[in-house]
Amino acid sequence: MLLIIGLLIFVGVFYCIITEKVAAVYATMLGALAMSFLGIVSEEEILETIHSRLEILLLLIGMMITVSLISETGIFQWFAIKVVKIVRGEPFTLLVLLSLVTAGSSAFLDNVTTILLMAPVSILLAKELKLDPFPFVMTEVLASDIGGMATLIGDPTQLIIGSEGNLSFNEFLLNTAPMTIIALIVLLVSVYFLYIKDMKVSNEQKAKIMELESERIIKDKKLLKQSIIILILIIIGFILNNFINKGLAVISLSGGIFLAFIAKKNAKKIFESVEWDTLFFFIGLFIMIKGIENLGVIQFIGNKIVEISTGNFKIATFSVMWLSSIFTSILGNVANAATFSKIIKTVIPTFKNVADTKVFWWALSMGSCLGGSITMIGSATNVVAVGTSAKAGCKIDFIKFMKFGSVIAIENLIMATIYLYFRYL
Repeated sequence: MLLIIGLLIFVGVFYCIITEKVAAVYATMLGALAMSFLGIVSEEEILETIHSRLEILLLLIGMMITVSLISETGIFQWFAIKVVKIVRGEPFTLLVLLSLVTAGSSAFLDNVTTILLMAPVSILLAKELKLDPFPFVMTEVLASDIGGMATLIGDPTQLIIGSEGNLSFNEFLLNTAPMTIIALIVLLVSVYFLYIKDMKVSNEQKAKIMELESERIIKDKKLLKQSIIILILIIIGFILNNFINKGLAVISLSGGIFLAFIAKKNAKKIFESVEWDTLFFFIGLFIMIKGIENLGVIQFIGNKIVEISTGNFKIATFSVMWLSSIFTSILGNVANAATFSKIIKTVIPTFKNVADTKVFWWALSMGSCLGGSITMIGSATNVVAVGTSAKAGCKIDFIKFMKFGSVIAIENLIMATIYLYFRYL
């Protein structure tokens, strides 16, 4: 009976998130607390669960502070205008460069913040060129999802996978970044064939876009210089963490707090910039996943993957990637990563003496990040981008998003299957 109630709570929470009937943070926290009151998860387990995820939460806080300060400088908008001038108003070349900037930024910054800053600019530029903003926004959203796969800090899913799999920043660079490059090529080639015929711009419109001034966009040059130096130091710290052994959370927090201090920013305003609702969403989610684990659901799914693969390492790897991509499109990539991380831990012992089981983590990373492009609710980035686009006059509904995103996602998942096979299997 408790199993059924626990599953109903889990499904109910995600129904509320998908339909937006209840704010996501309230849904996960109420679900977590309901599981606690029912005895599915104890207070000690809740505290232990939060403690084991503190590195993720503190790392995110540090990066949120840093990105918030960087965004105050206007550098993202400045760069977008510079890019459109470099390509002299050529629409597809503009789309490519904006997407590469988005993907690159998402690899090292919070991808939700990146798309929040880039989407309105892209819509503005598309409208200036008298073009439909939809392919610009969608390509950037998918580029952000893909770019987040390149590094440990690129997406919350990567942080979860890295924490559960005890994987370093450099391991992600070596194993998922190459697939990121392949996926970006697939995305841009697909968009070219799908939309190039609609990307026609008159010489008059090109001349008009060239008149846009970028110099006034930079609001605080001193803060910009400080931000760039601190961000570079943070990234270097992440890369060298295996040698300096200070911890990603300490490096991230040190950068964010020190930048706020030297920039002489009001402490209260700085901490208001932290997305506390996102952090508590994750806390509620982690607690619910612990509850589902206690109910034996995760062990059951893990056993089924082993049963389906009949002890075949290749089939098990591909099952993890494709099943996680399907789960991601329904539950969202964060929930999927948190759930499947537990499942992988039940599968690993079966194959420990057969092959390098770290491949399962790379398969999960690709399934979560690439599968997040299938639906509007596949990632937080998607949800934010759709909301931001609607405010800027570009409405994207669930079906329209899925028609575009699912095609690219399936193509990239096929490429990821080939990549995993030839590199690891």
